[in-house]
Amino acid sequence: MRVFSEQIMAEACRRNNIIRPGVATIMDCAKLSAYLQEQTGIPVIHMELGSPGFAPNKVGIEAEKAALDAGVGSSYPPTDGLPVLKEASSRFVKAFLGLELAPLYHIPTTGSMLGAFGAFAAASQCVPGRKKILVIEPSFSANKQQMAILDIPWKGVEIAGLRQCGLEAGLRAELAGEEYAAIMYSNPNNPSWMCLSDEELKIVAKVADDTHTIVIEDLAYFCMDFRGAGFGIPGREPYPPTVSKYASRYIILLSASKIFSYAGQRIGVMCVGPELYHESYPELARRYGGLGIFGLTLTGGILDMITSGCTASTQWGLAAMMDRSCEGSLDFVADVKAYGDRASKMKEIFLRHGFSISYDSDAEGPIADGFFFTLSYPGMDSGTLVEELLSYGVSTVSLDKMGSSRDGVRVCSSRIQGHQFGLLEERMAAFAADHPVEL
Repeated sequence: MRVFSEQIMAEACRRNNIIRPGVATIMDCAKLSAYLQEQTGIPVIHMELGSPGFAPNKVGIEAEKAALDAGVGSSYPPTDGLPVLKEASSRFVKAFLGLELAPLYHIPTTGSMLGAFGAFAAASQCVPGRKKILVIEPSFSANKQQMAILDIPWKGVEIAGLRQCGLEAGLRAELAGEEYAAIMYSNPNNPSWMCLSDEELKIVAKVADDTHTIVIEDLAYFCMDFRGAGFGIPGREPYPPTVSKYASRYIILLSASKIFSYAGQRIGVMCVGPELYHESYPELARRYGGLGIFGLTLTGGILDMITSGCTASTQWGLAAMMDRSCEGSLDFVADVKAYGDRASKMKEIFLRHGFSISYDSDAEGPIADGFFFTLSYPGMDSGTLVEELLSYGVSTVSLDKMGSSRDGVRVCSSRIQGHQFGLLEERMAAFAADHPVEL
């Protein structure tokens, strides 16, 4: 039995300037479901927003307090970041990626979303005629909205399709026209949770280098491929796969939001490869002045104009969490493994009631249980499934919004509470009874 009527949902959409739930953005889905819950008193099981499900790490909180007490709030932070965080980030990527990258190349950003925005802006302005960005699909829809703001053309190509025709051949065919400035993907992938393997990233790097294309790698869900690989032990292999081991021109995006459940403080780090950082582009010099050096233009010409640096205390907080992780006294992977446990329980309920996993495997085999997964239901397209689930009090996001060619929805495991699994079971039993599947 539905918990929200068509009339209630229609009125909620009108009040929130939403055409209908099936075509709404992630934030609009969150706003709509919150409104329905507030207005009716009926609890919604929130699976739409990728917000951390745990308390922020106390190491960061205490370090921020100490920094504020020491007076950091009275001075503007350097545009390219405080040395304490740049140095901590350098130690962090060495400890957990096996990557030697000097502090100079670590640029704090006001969340990795801001890092992506700056990366898109800088990459698309380097070479006249090379403005377009190739997006590996499915993908985080907000990045495309950022490109829209910047008036950057993009093209999406599904990783599953590239694998079928041969990853290298497929990428070369896409990048052959020399119109692309960059290639963008997340690993693990948001929304599917598929991962690009080390071998696949070697291919991405090779093709990118051959075509002088910048690689933008979003590692927001750092070390969260929980398939028994043992990621997250400082200074010890295996390390998560990263294109930075193979590519000449790359940008890595790290997010404190997911690694340390620090989303409210809006802090991340952009790691720029040395060759790209020091490369001079005449077009950047013409637009921003100076010598057109990529890294310095990115910080002084672009990021400074958007946020004028990152809040000083949050930089101290992230630096402390990174340092404690490197020392081994903060196990950030153990802190987030519960996402996998939640996802496993959620999948079991959905699968038992007729749903399927839209993206269930990658080059390494079945995907892990983690922060995100995808669902489909027989006979329903993506938008219809979003709307039907919401009417049963379960809020999700359409895969159409994320560049997928497959029908389904994105589900996030972070916000479901322990007492809600019984409620999910009850609602999905009703959903299945009202939507019988013909065998």
